[in-house]
Amino acid sequence: MAATMRTIRHPGPVAPIRHAKAWGEAVALNFTVAPGETMEAGLGRGVAEAGCEAAYVSLQGARLDPFRYVMPAGSPGPSHAAWYSRTFAPEGVVTVTEAGAIVGRRDGAPFVHCHGLWQAEGEPLAMGHMLPPDSRAAEPVRVTGIGLRGAAFESRQDDETNFRLFAAEPADIDLNNEARQVSGGSRALALTLRPNQDVCHAIEAVCAEAGITRARIHGIGSLNEARFEDGPPMRSYASELLIRDGRQENERVRLDVAVVAMDGAIFDGVLARGDNPVCVTFELVVVPEG
Repeated sequence: MAATMRTIRHPGPVAPIRHAKAWGEAVALNFTVAPGETMEAGLGRGVAEAGCEAAYVSLQGARLDPFRYVMPAGSPGPSHAAWYSRTFAPEGVVTVTEAGAIVGRRDGAPFVHCHGLWQAEGEPLAMGHMLPPDSRAAEPVRVTGIGLRGAAFESRQDDETNFRLFAAEPADIDLNNEARQVSGGSRALALTLRPNQDVCHAIEAVCAEAGITRARIHGIGSLNEARFEDGPPMRSYASELLIRDGRQENERVRLDVAVVAMDGAIFDGVLARGDNPVCVTFELVVVPEG
């Protein structure tokens, strides 16, 4: 581990427990968001129709119009350690080259947190935080992913960061709803991480505690700067990150990511273990293998 871990000071008291987790049944997802649906409504509908409380989903090649997104930015005041940029509203159809989203609940309704890369016609590739309630499918959008039955991502006020963040927790299952009953199939772990801990080491510790030795890791999050096994570092203290390929093998985590800095610069590569502290949160679905 690096001699001195970078830290960011959030406005609230530091929570003593640095992660939250919940086991659920893993369900393979494959559904379509209909033209005209918002991404939030369409993703929430598809996950619910599969009998799941939560999910990680992947979007590749989706064409959206309108499309709205923000990028990471400095906070305008002391109430938060970081914030969001102005809303970007490209004209015409925007193609999502790749994106990942956590689908959960907020105040009893579907809520989606999505990071990815996209491109408006004639414009350079951009990356950031999609605004799913304000982005609509221009044509059918195929969605794949891992649904969870029995585990949830609930958006709750977080005193440490003063954001409303997803927290992984057991789902309140309606046992009278046959579609939502846990059948005892393969399991996956919903996991959320708090700030100022190396993301790879934190996942490794949770997996060790849970008895997971080999897994696929899906999710999104934010880093306080980024250091890679190869290539130049990302120096922005706030960022938006997508895990392109995440694995745990031989009790070591390897995360191949794309990440955008506050100035819009996009970086990618394999994160260096021990030198990549969480900025605000990571939201993950860990799927054991073997």
